[in-house]
Amino acid sequence: MTTKIELIEDIITEIKYLKEKKNAVILSHNYQLPEIQDVSDFIGDSLNLSLEAANTTADIIVFCGVHFMAETASILCPNKTVLIPDLEAGCSLAATINVEQLRRWKEKYPNAVVVSYVNTTAEIKAESDYCCTSSNAIKIVNSIPKDKAILFLPDMFLGSYIASETSRDIHIWPGECHVHADMRIEDVNKKLEEVKDAEFLIHPECGCVSKYLYQKDDIKNEQTHILSTEGMVKRIKESPNNKFVIATEVGILHRINKEVKNKELIPLKEDAICKYMKMITREKLYQSLKNNIFEVKVPEKIANKARLSIERMIEIT
Repeated sequence: MTTKIELIEDIITEIKYLKEKKNAVILSHNYQLPEIQDVSDFIGDSLNLSLEAANTTADIIVFCGVHFMAETASILCPNKTVLIPDLEAGCSLAATINVEQLRRWKEKYPNAVVVSYVNTTAEIKAESDYCCTSSNAIKIVNSIPKDKAILFLPDMFLGSYIASETSRDIHIWPGECHVHADMRIEDVNKKLEEVKDAEFLIHPECGCVSKYLYQKDDIKNEQTHILSTEGMVKRIKESPNNKFVIATEVGILHRINKEVKNKELIPLKEDAICKYMKMITREKLYQSLKNNIFEVKVPEKIANKARLSIERMIEIT
């Protein structure tokens, strides 16, 4: 009788075999399930995964993330096969704006520069001047001439943070991620009362960031750092502190625990879970590799327009 452990080992063996046979690479976002991260070639945030996609020599890219990430890989690698193991893996933030809404917004500010967070569809990227991630958004905004107004979309919390840090004229789209928006000042202070002497690492997309920017005393911790996911990994590796409260999706903890030993990682909220990121399972990954499903291909006209904004994002890191 075959045990569950033996079945899992068989699937992992098959994934490795198919990956080598088909010259495939598996890219995994930080928020993916541990079982996906453990069989991936590269794990990172949207920017680093975009760089890996652009530079890979693989014929097939299996993107374990959400749909807009696979679209970005398809745009950067038009001659490669890009697969996503579950077509339903969407993004609540990306869904807050569509291309018709963006075009109407641009009509109101015809001279503005459009900066889109990478969590957007290919159509939105095609209508944008720049893409960005939380790790390079400030650099990108600072690279734009100061006499230019900026339309930033779709994350209002990241937009508020960028406006505060750059003092620029930024019009912000009122979108939010369902996970990060649910993190509040009250959650922070309660957790920091429970956990003494911890550094507090917070993602700029979190709902409590905007209030923190304008009322800094609301967060009762002098060791607060507003960081991207990659910034969090770097900070934990370099900090002499051994205890951290982390305010972002809990999937990042698995990666950090593998890379950094002897440090205590405490999620701000145990239920900070993106249901879309967790849709991809080991079995779905196996089927994707085995049967070349599901292919993500951005139409050439849209891809050609979107590529410029993505390449600008990559250039400014």
